[in-house]
Amino acid sequence: MNDSDDSDRIEPENALPEVTFEELSPVMQEAARRAGWTSLMPVQAKALPYVLANRDLMVQSKTGSGKTGAFLLPLLERIDPSAACCQALILVPTRELAQQVADDAKVLMGGAGIEAVAVYGGVAYGPQLEAFGRGAALVVGTPGRILDHLLKRNLTLDGLKMFVFDEADRMLSMGFYPDMKRLQEFMPSSINGYMYSATFPQVVLSLAHEFLETPDFLSLSKDRIHVAETVHTFCDVPAMDKDRALMRIIEIENPDSAIIFCNTKANVRYLAVVLKRFGYDADELSSDLSQPAREKVLTRLREGKLRFLVATDVAARGIDIHELSHVFQYEPPHDPEDYIHRVGRTGRAGATGEALTLVSGLEKMQIMHIARRFEIELDEYPPPTDEQVQQIVGERVTALLEARLRDRSPLRKERMRRFIPLARSLGESDGEVALLALMLDDFYQESLHAPVGGMVQNEKLPEIEGPSGEGRKPRRGGGRRGSGGQRRGRGRR
Repeated sequence: MNDSDDSDRIEPENALPEVTFEELSPVMQEAARRAGWTSLMPVQAKALPYVLANRDLMVQSKTGSGKTGAFLLPLLERIDPSAACCQALILVPTRELAQQVADDAKVLMGGAGIEAVAVYGGVAYGPQLEAFGRGAALVVGTPGRILDHLLKRNLTLDGLKMFVFDEADRMLSMGFYPDMKRLQEFMPSSINGYMYSATFPQVVLSLAHEFLETPDFLSLSKDRIHVAETVHTFCDVPAMDKDRALMRIIEIENPDSAIIFCNTKANVRYLAVVLKRFGYDADELSSDLSQPAREKVLTRLREGKLRFLVATDVAARGIDIHELSHVFQYEPPHDPEDYIHRVGRTGRAGATGEALTLVSGLEKMQIMHIARRFEIELDEYPPPTDEQVQQIVGERVTALLEARLRDRSPLRKERMRRFIPLARSLGESDGEVALLALMLDDFYQESLHAPVGGMVQNEKLPEIEGPSGEGRKPRRGGGRRGSGGQRRGRGRR
């Protein structure tokens, strides 16, 4: 890959010239006009030639940049309407995105005789089976439900010509990697693949080379280049909502491991207890710890047996943890130099890390000053809402349950049928719905959050003083009472 002279743009060494709207085929122009387009967005003008030339491609592209059109428009040239089989497969992380992409495809391809179907869990199989029966040429969906159909032979990929991973970084955070690898077994060996992602951390790059054949890499000047570096963000929230906001962000981001920095030992203790009460595997590191206790905590973190470490700057000096994906800062450091020390815990050895700082009031000016001083590109991370968290957690639970059901033996499936009438009846009243929510919450915690061996339910956790200095019990949960949990509802994605 070579950097072009054009403002941070990255293109392949044997780059293809971009295409204009007037240079599109008549079929593609007609489709674009149906969607109300009179010109191409930069990502479309740059990426279209590679798709039409059957070259595998990784594209760094944010939400709202026009990436959907970049991979849908060329399908008009790649799909044969007379062949009644799946010829293009688009994998997405959420049901909402699957429906959105399928709707866009129906607008673009409505006049070309190409049927698109959205395929995802949590809904009836009937309409999806009917679309397969009609020979839908474009299938857009989440990996889990598509894998279900493949295993049941409702869908075959023998005629597949190309596939797309949309929002690949988010797809991995949802836990879809095992399903994606199993799905790969059903794909023909000679097909074109395309990957779109807001960032390309090492894990996404590895995924690309597992699925794509010597892919080119394309990033536009309007899309910030986050390859093999740390992404710096800040989230502006009210001071008294910082703990809740952090829980929501962790639920959205779903990091494998992270360090959370605080300026005071009191906040370290407070957050460690909050995280434990929420169900996370967390521990603290401050100057109050003895050396043996400190070494025990660090050993757990280095060995991947501790997910979250809450620490002060003094305690964290000299820590070198490989494959640490995130650094969260509960507040900006008092000394700007400490910001560099903090974020240096992630993004090491060529890996991409994310450094997110919670700010309130004048702290926003403080983090802006730090960014200017060290010439850091700083993005704003919109505070996740309870609804976004609920949606993402719901999608993760659905994917996890479908995966477990696929692996269940026929005899255990037969045994499970005893509870189908009970499950139906529990969903009929608000009071009994709480029982279902209880079971789903326990399942989710055990699947994603609890430490090895499970969480100690009755662990004695003391009451502590919160950041405001008032004595209070740690809240359980990352949102208002009665909210659910849920990755990535951020505007920059």
